[in-house]
Amino acid sequence: MVFGLFRKKNNNQAIVERQYSVLTTAARMPEFYEAMHVPDTVMGRFEMLSLVMILFFRRTRSSGTSGQEIAQEIVDAFFEDIDHSIRELGISDNGVPKRMKKLAGMFYGRLKSYSAAMDTGDRAALAAALNRNIHPQAADACDMTALANWMFAAEADLSAQTEDRITTGSATLPQAA
Repeated sequence: MVFGLFRKKNNNQAIVERQYSVLTTAARMPEFYEAMHVPDTVMGRFEMLSLVMILFFRRTRSSGTSGQEIAQEIVDAFFEDIDHSIRELGISDNGVPKRMKKLAGMFYGRLKSYSAAMDTGDRAALAAALNRNIHPQAADACDMTALANWMFAAEADLSAQTEDRITTGSATLPQAA
């Protein structure tokens, strides 16, 4: 009883788990990997999970306090998931912090570049940023227009969802076409 007073209470846990599950399911839609030139690799999956997290994070920036708190907890869950995945891949405990720092930098760099393109409605700049990030070693550019178009459609769809859907962990993303 006494020890419960010192533990962090997370009343949002069920909401965060529900929303994180929806976002990870969206990131795994086969169309991204089959038709939109995202490689079905560990890094390709990281790119898509980052992308849907960025879309959700952008939607919640205009939310009330509870929506922003949930968004931060979902991003925290994302990084916990990445940490767990890195460990499952066999990275030593000493190597995990270095990899996590690199992946966090990648995530926030993508947040900045994708947001800059989306804030100005520049689909070509978004497609170019997606190509740079998803295919960093490719000699020839891949056409990422379909993925950029989906991102704009997904952002519009998320923006149309009520605040109640955000704060209850019920927000959804549209199907990739």
